[in-house]
Amino acid sequence: MADPLTDTLALTEARCHVSRGFEAIGEWALRYPATNRLKFTAAVEGTCWIDFDDELTAGRIELAPGDIVLFDGRHEFVKGNSDAVPVEDAVAAFGATDGPIARFGSGAITGVGPRVVGVGGHVALNRTGDELLMRALPPVIHLRASDERAATFQWLLHRLLREASTSEPGASLAAGDVAHLLFLEALRACLAEGGALPVGWLRAIADERIAPALRLMHEQPGRAWQLEELARAAAMSRTTFAERFRAVAGVPPLTYLLNWRMRLAERALRDGDEPLSALAHSLGYTSDSAFSNAFKRVNGIAPRRFREAARATRVALEADEAATA
Repeated sequence: MADPLTDTLALTEARCHVSRGFEAIGEWALRYPATNRLKFTAAVEGTCWIDFDDELTAGRIELAPGDIVLFDGRHEFVKGNSDAVPVEDAVAAFGATDGPIARFGSGAITGVGPRVVGVGGHVALNRTGDELLMRALPPVIHLRASDERAATFQWLLHRLLREASTSEPGASLAAGDVAHLLFLEALRACLAEGGALPVGWLRAIADERIAPALRLMHEQPGRAWQLEELARAAAMSRTTFAERFRAVAGVPPLTYLLNWRMRLAERALRDGDEPLSALAHSLGYTSDSAFSNAFKRVNGIAPRRFREAARATRVALEADEAATA
């Protein structure tokens, strides 16, 4: 059976990258720059807080051991445990120490004061991922250690910190894989609280009533689905299904199907050499022109031009990598 979350994350090419872990002793406060990337930070041991722009949260977020914060990275923020010390630059603080673990704080030399151990990183997304995932999530998500997934979060955090702070073979690969699992668990926790998600595809996946219809569209995107069929799969009347789908997904069911087909087409055009006629047929279009018109209407560019631009970008990136190798 199709899994819309797996399908969509595969399209985003989400890859988790772990930053250096840190150990802070004593009092400290660091200002982090905006990165415009999906980021996560966690307190593994000890407590601290994180302050975002007022537009994002109602106030300061207190982090207990095992807490995780997932955020969109569009605003700078301050993380620390004291308002009594000057706020320092995080990039400089991390750059001032060597090794896999950054060490700072008023007691970093003496070892005197409260100890906080943490780890963080970011999730790299392709253009599709930026459009899909960044819009589907709230700007800031606080996942608490008291959540029902607490045991899983704790194990993953300690494993992530271990892999991020060791020089054992394969450590960076393991850290990335563990971070990816942590990210997936965070998304599952968000789905469990689907009502708090913004209107969009992620909230639609969390809605159990329309889930059967979503799975059908993902399982057979090239089928000429009718609204009545999808409503029947969801055990609703045509009108009730259409209204509920639009309320949680933000678009009518058949518009969702069209957009999903176009996302699949983008990936095929970017990564493969399948003839346009074959691609059009696999996505349910009876002719090249019908597919091209739909693609251009959604993306503002013809599929052939999209493929050419994607190939040119790939060639340029490969040349840059070769030049810096």
